Amino acid sequence: MSQLAAHTTEDLVQWSDELSVGIEEIDNQHRILVDLLNELHRAIVEHRGSEAAHRILAELLEYTRIHFAVEESLMRILGYPDYEEHKHHHELLINEVQELSQKLEAGKKSVNFELLHFLKMWLTKHIMEEDRQYTSHFLARGVQQSYEKRSWVGKFWDSLHHK
Repeated sequence: MSQLAAHTTEDLVQWSDELSVGIEEIDNQHRILVDLLNELHRAIVEHRGSEAAHRILAELLEYTRIHFAVEESLMRILGYPDYEEHKHHHELLINEVQELSQKLEAGKKSVNFELLHFLKMWLTKHIMEEDRQYTSHFLARGVQQSYEKRSWVGKFWDSLHHK
């Protein structure tokens, strides 16, 4: 079996406890980001074409904006001391992905494994290093670790993009 064929069955990012911030709502949003990144990976590996890759990348960017807005709102409401720095990191990523997206649309760049590697490294590093830093602050201010009902963000996203 070729290395490429073996690679097609694997996800680019495997969800694990290592990626969990310990707050179900945020973990669920991070899982959606991981799923979208894996979907983009599959589209590239399976040679579904640039149109499919662009559509998935646009969806990833859209959901990333929603997720960042939720995180930043919680940070403001809960008085997170590193809010400005965290928000700045979010803005840098959005700007970088928007630039890449514009290059893709202009045909100056293709959605490729280099782009996937960048997105994977940024997402996993951001979750494991930066997002985990706010967990204790959020929990100390009353954020629940889990909820019995699906969140409004999850319901909203599903209504827009899935079944």
